[in-house]
Amino acid sequence: MTVNGVDTSTLFATIGAVQAQPELAQFQFRARNRWVSGTHNRSTINGYSGAGQEHVRAVDHEYDADHPPVLTGSDQGPTPVEFLLHALAACLTSGLANIAAARGIPLSEVTSTVEGDIDLQGILGLNSEVRNGYQGIRVTFEVRGDASPEQLAALVTQSGKRSAVLDVLTNGVPVEIQVKAG
Repeated sequence: MTVNGVDTSTLFATIGAVQAQPELAQFQFRARNRWVSGTHNRSTINGYSGAGQEHVRAVDHEYDADHPPVLTGSDQGPTPVEFLLHALAACLTSGLANIAAARGIPLSEVTSTVEGDIDLQGILGLNSEVRNGYQGIRVTFEVRGDASPEQLAALVTQSGKRSAVLDVLTNGVPVEIQVKAG
């Protein structure tokens, strides 16, 4: 059965398989990045491990990142901090669609606006009191579907509770940086 484009049979089978074999839940996602010129760089995403094996997608997914001219870039793609906003919106929206499907709630429209406030004094090294990253992020959802406003709002709330990206943003995660200079 498909609800909101989500194959609920596969969704519930996946949940059941992971319940029976928790080791199947261990995934590792990867991205490779290459500098192009100036602040322009390109990431390629393909292989990952999960569900007990290695996976390769049929095609590479490539994403260009850059800065706008006012920040010394050539505007060949969104800034890395804009990708972060996209990642948050995408994670929350995907989760919302899955949760709605699992609850049998048909959706007709889901849109979101994500805004992040950043003070460049930190990144530019002009003020050590200013953090390098966002000072705050706001997400606004508009959700329409065959459910009460309270039920639709509950989908967003539950999606936030299960979002990997929101978890990383609000709880942090250890990041190890290695350098192989040559």
